Amino acid sequence: MADVLRIEGLGKSYGSKPALRDVSLAVADNEYVSLLGPSGSGKTVLLQLIAGFELPDRGRILFDGSDIASVPAHERGIGFVFQNFALFPHLSVYDNIGFGLVNRQSDPVTDPVVLSSRIREMVELVGLSGLEDRGVHQISGGQRQRVALARTLVSQPRIVLLDEPLGALDANLRTRMRGELRRIRSQLGITFLHVTGSETEALAMGDRIVVLNEGMIGQVDTPDIVYNSPLSPNVAHSLNCYNLFTGSIQSSSFLAGTHRFPLNGTLHPNPTPAYAIRQDLISVRPGNASLASSEVALTATYLASEYTGAAFMYFFRAEDGHIVEVENHLSHRAAQNLDVNATYQLVWKADDALVYG
Repeated sequence: MADVLRIEGLGKSYGSKPALRDVSLAVADNEYVSLLGPSGSGKTVLLQLIAGFELPDRGRILFDGSDIASVPAHERGIGFVFQNFALFPHLSVYDNIGFGLVNRQSDPVTDPVVLSSRIREMVELVGLSGLEDRGVHQISGGQRQRVALARTLVSQPRIVLLDEPLGALDANLRTRMRGELRRIRSQLGITFLHVTGSETEALAMGDRIVVLNEGMIGQVDTPDIVYNSPLSPNVAHSLNCYNLFTGSIQSSSFLAGTHRFPLNGTLHPNPTPAYAIRQDLISVRPGNASLASSEVALTATYLASEYTGAAFMYFFRAEDGHIVEVENHLSHRAAQNLDVNATYQLVWKADDALVYG
């Protein structure tokens, strides 16, 4: 697939604080890209630079091969869906969707037949049929999100930027809208660049995931590779499913405080040494259980559990005070009856660990 968007060496600072540092990225035509990172990582700043709401300090943004640095935001042909939807409260669903077509400076749509056809096509696409005449205050949060999306899509952009578009919705609605967004994007065959702070949302939505941290890209890859093989401790931390231990590599072991782990796992070169094991790859065993030669054990005290529906999260404190989380999927094994303040062995296969250093 050809690239619809290329970002080369993009940088942006506010005063002495860098928001983006030398960001380069290629986004293909007809692709769904999730942009994941913690608050302050530069996700929204990157979208604003692409959209033209802000100007970069350095670097280039190429859209369809052309540098758009000097092109005003309203002339870039790039759609933007805001987190708070930014709808006009005094207008109906129909008029909100058509507002941009009627009022744009270049080639406004004035033919009422053409305008009605374009709007109703979008209404049907996003599932709002029958609600055209309602005020946006008379519809649900999920329906307002669809109005905001339809208002952006009706102008037929080549790429749509979505700034945490599901953040204002409740959990059940967020899950349903994930599928809807993917369906709509696939049906139109355009590119979506979707910013989110939720690792679950990023993994579920993107054909590829871009992980940002402190204004820099840490990894760009498919969801399964990012999830199973994060390239750095920062990426692993962003996924919120790894236990991370800091320390140092000494001979054939990773030394983390009083813990010594063998270096059988995957080794990733990194300036910050760390040892990572995914929460769902750990099993809980009695303190006197025997180990296989391929296994690693960490002695820890059980603190509490949290039921999430499909799984239990168990929380332990290691001897040095380090909190370790274990995810027990109920589809894999039954819930365990653990005694608070009792000592257990947390066990995983040495080959499942990721070592950075």
